[in-house]
Amino acid sequence: MRKDPFDHMTDQELLARYYSDHNTEWLGHLLQRYTLLLLGVCMKYIRNEEEARDCVQQIFVKVITELSKYRVEYFKSWIYTIARNHCLMKLRDQHGRQTQLSDSLLSAWDEEPGKNRHWEKEQLLQWMSQALEELGNEQKLCVTLFYLEKRTYQEIASATGYTLMQVKSYIQNGKRNLKLSIEKKAREGIQK
Repeated sequence: MRKDPFDHMTDQELLARYYSDHNTEWLGHLLQRYTLLLLGVCMKYIRNEEEARDCVQQIFVKVITELSKYRVEYFKSWIYTIARNHCLMKLRDQHGRQTQLSDSLLSAWDEEPGKNRHWEKEQLLQWMSQALEELGNEQKLCVTLFYLEKRTYQEIASATGYTLMQVKSYIQNGKRNLKLSIEKKAREGIQK
């Protein structure tokens, strides 16, 4: 394997160069450093080498598009989070497609006590997922990092480049917007 001529530069230096001239060559050097880490993360979740390699390529594309939107301070932890979330979403999508309910399973479930409560929870999760997608990028990112990844305000500020006040505002407004959106979806669901 050929040695990278930019090995002497830190992640922050490569990011700074990318942010200053938006030359994706700097990202190429940065992504090359983390290819094996990303492949390892993807293999951990996906457990299929070919699919894991595809995931790495998809993550590269996502990183390239997302970095232009956000100011990232700690690239390694940020890209790890992107990779983990990508794999979890892929698994969730695959699981949803692979779930098959037989008639006997459905009829047994119909007789089961508490089925309405289960359906209501599923509906709420679906509405929450839709509402999260409707948030602006900043709110969506901060809410996801805070509530789903259990990151602190400071960690979110470091990872995104937002100020602490911006992070608090995005989380507070995002939470309010989620609540309003879910309430609206619930009202629409009742009217149908």
